[in-house]
Amino acid sequence: MATPDLSRPVMTDGLGRAISYLRISVTDRCDLRCRYCMSERMQFLPKSQVLTLEEIALLADMFIARGITRIRLTGGEPLVRRDIGDLVNRIGRHLGNGLDELTLTTNATRLADHADTLFDAGMRRINVSLDTRDPARFAHVTRGGDVNAVLRGLDAGRAAGLAIKINMVALKGINEDEILPMLRWCDNQGFDLTLIETMPLGDTGEDRTDHYLPLTAVADMIADAHPLTPLPQRTGGPARYHAVDGMTARLGLITPLTNNFCTDCNRIRMTCEGKIFMCLGHEDHVDFKSALREGGLPAVEPLIDRALRLKPAAHDFRIGAGEGAATRRHMSVTGG
Repeated sequence: MATPDLSRPVMTDGLGRAISYLRISVTDRCDLRCRYCMSERMQFLPKSQVLTLEEIALLADMFIARGITRIRLTGGEPLVRRDIGDLVNRIGRHLGNGLDELTLTTNATRLADHADTLFDAGMRRINVSLDTRDPARFAHVTRGGDVNAVLRGLDAGRAAGLAIKINMVALKGINEDEILPMLRWCDNQGFDLTLIETMPLGDTGEDRTDHYLPLTAVADMIADAHPLTPLPQRTGGPARYHAVDGMTARLGLITPLTNNFCTDCNRIRMTCEGKIFMCLGHEDHVDFKSALREGGLPAVEPLIDRALRLKPAAHDFRIGAGEGAATRRHMSVTGG
């Protein structure tokens, strides 16, 4: 086991949890409209309300100085943000000097245009959201997307040298029959796979109860064909990983509903508006944008400590008849 670097600053929340992982949403916009994530006719933020890339970079600098060691860029779809490569390069300069890892979550529709830039900036692994490889189903889930654009992006990412993990939301009645084939395909492609339970965030115009698929049942189904062995490795997020008998691919499970993972949460999230949310499932937040634009970074510094004090013990996700969304925010607003 590596010896902890005691010279580094450490941020802790009110419950004593070390906070070392920051997820930054660089835009609320996306070129897909996934049914579990967005409404069909989204109202996106005007440009004036969105942080500039320079502002995002300054806040990232500050967080790294305070003890953040991992940053993930998210959206919406981060690769639709103009000049995203400049931001990746700016943050990537901290790698090996306070920052241990810079990663990205993407739908990969534009990855072919950016894969080399990401790798050259120091990024070594990314997550790609892909719930089905069937063209008709993909178009249904994403409300019109082209799965071939994603597959081209995956090829480009792998060619650039990026390690790829596929994120697949398990959806009853939509893709449950593809889960085991997806795992086998990922193994053949050299990818890992993480399965995710649908989360009650925002009004998408559809009843999530209809498509909620507990991952406890999915894991049992997979284990019948390929026995699973829990692994101790973590990548900084909420997934619990398993070795899959007969495969090199690892299987991750993110289970916000069937197995709460909040006790060792190490994450905070910054939206593209500069709002810090301490929990995906709560509305409490601290507004960094106003402070930054009115008083610069000295005005933001004390707000970090306030945000840490506000971090709750756990989310309160529930799904079922009569249960509304946990928050009014869509996943795309906070960032995945």
